[in-house]
Amino acid sequence: MNYTEVENFLFNSFADFQKYGQSALIYDLSNIQRLCRALDNPQSRFRSIHVAGTNGKGSTSHMLASILQEAGYKVGLYTSPHLKKYTERIKINGEDVSENYITDLVSENYELLSSNKYSFFEITTAMAFDYFAKEKVDIAIIEVGLGGRLDATNIIIPELSIITNISFDHVAILGDTLEKIAAEKAGIIKKDVPVVVSEYTEESHNVFCYKAIELDTDIYFASKLYDIKATGNSYICTDRMSKQSFEVFLGLKGNYQEKNLGGVLCAVKILNELGWKIKPEHLLDGLVKVKPNTKLKGRWQVLHEKPLIICDTAHNEAGIKALMLQCEALNRPLHFVMNFTKEKELGKLISMLPAEASLYFCDVNNPRMRTASEIQRSIIFLGLTSQIFTNVNEAIEQLKKNVPESEAIIIFGSNFLISEIDIL
Repeated sequence: MNYTEVENFLFNSFADFQKYGQSALIYDLSNIQRLCRALDNPQSRFRSIHVAGTNGKGSTSHMLASILQEAGYKVGLYTSPHLKKYTERIKINGEDVSENYITDLVSENYELLSSNKYSFFEITTAMAFDYFAKEKVDIAIIEVGLGGRLDATNIIIPELSIITNISFDHVAILGDTLEKIAAEKAGIIKKDVPVVVSEYTEESHNVFCYKAIELDTDIYFASKLYDIKATGNSYICTDRMSKQSFEVFLGLKGNYQEKNLGGVLCAVKILNELGWKIKPEHLLDGLVKVKPNTKLKGRWQVLHEKPLIICDTAHNEAGIKALMLQCEALNRPLHFVMNFTKEKELGKLISMLPAEASLYFCDVNNPRMRTASEIQRSIIFLGLTSQIFTNVNEAIEQLKKNVPESEAIIIFGSNFLISEIDIL
């Protein structure tokens, strides 16, 4: 098999949540355990950090990877979904896994993969574990795919667990209350493995505490340990224990990153206590160089200056709320280009946008997405008007011509939408 054949096999032969949603989900650990046993349990042959959360887990994972790279470690990074290429999901020191490795692994295990009902995500997760083990990484940052308790990544025993935040998303799977969702995320907490909580609510606080007590592990709430204040281009961070303050410049834009930053600072402190050697300069340089070190895309990313065009992967209630606060700070007329998956509560998400903004919807080549015309018909009942496009690139080209240079175009609503931007 060549790589094109392997990719077609992976994308077309297995249940893929990214394409088909809940119907493709295997929310159970027995499959991934069986698959990893067949691969000689690679998940037990490297050290790791496990990152869960509704929003912020991707940014947090990339920040930590960048910091550890600056400290001289060989760092694996497993995230999902990809934006442009499948190989983006599995990286070492910012470099994608090779197509040759994927081709060889699938070819060597073709019969095993073909004869079992694994999901696309389970196969990719096992692949990442195998790659990190074979390449002998010093540590790997493993991002949860969905939830935590029964996510395929949750067979690792990490050095440290991190839960970024809890808000409403995938409620049909994870539960319709913050307590239920928190319980699923808390499923990554393990005995004797310290856990950092970047941001908590009244509802989630007790859930996390009870789980930590049950498993006799230390829990750290970052917002109780650090004060983080955004000040234009930087953040002033104050250690509440020592009262010492320091300035951080972050390569990821968006004031909503201050919550993630607190969790990262807390994580680095704990890692040092565990014996990792991360100096202050590694921390500061790693935070500045997140994008070049890890090749992260799609987080408040500027695509064009006049008019200002920004894309962001915000796609749920909490993410869009944070995005709107950042848009407000632009202090200029706004044009929103968007689309949402079918399971999202469209009316609630649209109601979060400023009333005076111009709205645009575009079709996306994914069966989980609504059509642009469907969304347009829906919002007519809300008394709103909009324009539709056949794809996001047509929207960008038309709006670049028609929107005044002093205004801003924000593209958001789904990773699938962002992934189709040609200039990304």
